[in-house]
Amino acid sequence: MPKVLLLNGSPDAGGCVAAALEEMVKVFNAEGIDTEVVHVGNKTVRGCMGCGACGKLGKCVVDDVVNEIAAKFEAADGLVLGSPVYYGSPNGTLLALLDRLFFSSGFSKQFKVGAAVVSCRRGGNTASFDVLNKYFTISSMPVASSTYWNQVHGFTAEDARKDLEGMQTMRNLARNMTFMMRAIADAKAKYGVPELERGAFTCFADGK
Repeated sequence: MPKVLLLNGSPDAGGCVAAALEEMVKVFNAEGIDTEVVHVGNKTVRGCMGCGACGKLGKCVVDDVVNEIAAKFEAADGLVLGSPVYYGSPNGTLLALLDRLFFSSGFSKQFKVGAAVVSCRRGGNTASFDVLNKYFTISSMPVASSTYWNQVHGFTAEDARKDLEGMQTMRNLARNMTFMMRAIADAKAKYGVPELERGAFTCFADGK
């Protein structure tokens, strides 16, 4: 059974982001997809120190929620990142977590399906959406889309639920994500996965 890990990056466990993710979970459950929602926006998460210890340990040297999430991420077939908009960008706590999560975890993320969901009162949604999608596109993760950008509008969870197009977008996103995970599983069984080249690293500091 495919599994989706959903990260709520809002400090409010029952806010607008939660309302959006709950709408997705309803569809996933109806489709027989296993889900786990983890509230991370209320955690104390420091940013990456650039120490490089994860290259030897296979995990972040700071043993906190990041390593807990990494184990769940490795076991999942899909990842949904949900965030409120702060000053035209995702929540800083979530970004600190994602920087360390994606950099320190050594497992392959290839063909895990990613989806970003953002919530705002008024503006900054597409900029935040773009920031979150970059974690997927640097990791060989296909990005799930919907019938509009994956966003809801409102100041409270009830506001977000009144955003009927936003809720519709969440449901369509979950359906598309479900289809992609199933199709990828079938393709892996039939064709395997493409080889990923490694080794080339552009750096002009040495003049080459």
